[in-house]
Amino acid sequence: MAVSFSNTGILTASTPRRRHRHRHKLTSRWAMASVAEEVEIRVCVNRSCGRQGSREILQAISGLAPHDLAVASCGCLGLCGAGPNLVVLPPGSIVSHCGTVTRAAQLLADLLGPGFEAKRNLEALAMRKKGEKELEMKNFSEAEVLFSQAIDLEPSGGCHLIYRSRSVARLGMGDNAGALDDAEEAANIAPKYPQAYLSQGDAYMAMEKWTAAEKAYSNALLIDPSIRRSKSFKARIAKLQEKLVALEAA
Repeated sequence: MAVSFSNTGILTASTPRRRHRHRHKLTSRWAMASVAEEVEIRVCVNRSCGRQGSREILQAISGLAPHDLAVASCGCLGLCGAGPNLVVLPPGSIVSHCGTVTRAAQLLADLLGPGFEAKRNLEALAMRKKGEKELEMKNFSEAEVLFSQAIDLEPSGGCHLIYRSRSVARLGMGDNAGALDDAEEAANIAPKYPQAYLSQGDAYMAMEKWTAAEKAYSNALLIDPSIRRSKSFKARIAKLQEKLVALEAA
């Protein structure tokens, strides 16, 4: 098998395929999805708002929001001193004093309607954060339990992040099949989430399925070409290329 790379990534790239097997209760969330797809939230991270914690609010909203609701940073909104400030587009409504995660969650509830339960989503976010701390310390089993508890809460936002994190934890535990299952679920929920395909590739690498890993990494690169500059991605590709060359020589 020949291995070749172009300026845009692995040549065997293919369009990510959405898998229709999401296990959550989606009745109210389909109604919420139409709202999420039509709006965007931009959070000011300029000096004044930044000092008042707007970056933490940006991170919280990104973790709480449905995957199809665009959340991004922006420059000054002209209300310095009343921050953290954010704007909802359309219609361009500015929300001031959004300085707590609870207020951010309530904003999403007001915006998205009954499909978004602020309390439950906050509980899931807190559980995921605890799991990520355990993950950083390589306490994979403890992290896996926390991520599972977050999933069991059935949050209406951030599910793709939780599944991807649990995939990493399960891979660390040696549960390669479980890691792949979670990575595929993350991609099913958020087909344009590149980290889901990176985790798929990592699981396939652990299972010694080199061609499948190549395809998964290619899909991640198609979604976000900038990842090719990251050290972790370069390390993944170097290891994969080594395996594919050895496979060809065998």
